[in-house]
Amino acid sequence: MRHAIEVRGLVKAFGDVRALDGVDLTAPAGSVLGVLGPNGAGKTTAVRILSTLTHPDAGTARVLGLDVVAKADEVRDRIGLTGQYAGLDENLTGEQNLVLIARLLGASRPQAKARAAELLERFDLVHAASRPAGKYSGGMRRRLDLAASVVRRPEVLFLDEPTTGLDPKSRGGLWDVVRDLVAEGTTVLLTTQYLEEADQLADSIAVIDAGRVIASGAPAELKRMVGGLVLRMRPVRPEALPQLVVLADGTIGAAAKIEEGEAVVPVAHAGEATAVMSRVTQAGVDLASFGLDEPTLDEVFLTLTGHRAESNDEKEEVAA
Repeated sequence: MRHAIEVRGLVKAFGDVRALDGVDLTAPAGSVLGVLGPNGAGKTTAVRILSTLTHPDAGTARVLGLDVVAKADEVRDRIGLTGQYAGLDENLTGEQNLVLIARLLGASRPQAKARAAELLERFDLVHAASRPAGKYSGGMRRRLDLAASVVRRPEVLFLDEPTTGLDPKSRGGLWDVVRDLVAEGTTVLLTTQYLEEADQLADSIAVIDAGRVIASGAPAELKRMVGGLVLRMRPVRPEALPQLVVLADGTIGAAAKIEEGEAVVPVAHAGEATAVMSRVTQAGVDLASFGLDEPTLDEVFLTLTGHRAESNDEKEEVAA
């Protein structure tokens, strides 16, 4: 299968900070590549290089077979980019923003107005078409920003943490838009700190930490790295949580832990979960809820890095 994105040995430093330290990435055409990692991991730097905004110090990056340094102009003609912050003129209306971008891309005035109308309809912004972008809500601004990035109908779309700060409903709406674009053949590279977002959208995921890819694969493959299943138990009395951990460890030797009011127990198979539940019942611990789940991507990230996705406070780009 042809790769729409190919990155080999990518290196970029800003002073003493090595934002990328030999990164490899690939994304087949028509797929979603999720680049997952905390702030400072190198995600934005990778996007800036792939979208021709920054030159790498070493390594190669190709988009649609084109070298992003040697063929930068050709790459720009075929890609779209939505950054972490909306790149809109707040004094112009939603329609005017889209018409302006279409005109700058060479469309005639009738073509620009027709494309703007099409995108306003598609992104559910018709009701706000004549409102200044500066008065849009956060979710509306992100939808307008995404609409602006696809005025040209890009073959590859880079989304750099597009849903940061949005409420769950707005995030879900943007996810639907991304799915529609991919269904039409657009390749998407999505950077995110939201593990659920990567799980929902990505065909494959690259986990980046401190400028390096530490794991890659389909979401299910990454979850298998943690191994087995996860038994979650929430006691009626929160003070019983330590007892649940002791019971689980004593029954199957599991490395149980307490997370957000639940005892979380890794189990190799359903039989181990049954044994733990039987021991809990014998001990007389009342449960408010329990369930057997696959590991989450959050647990994968914790296993791989030793910290949560949002807990890294390393600086990334000190210069751009």
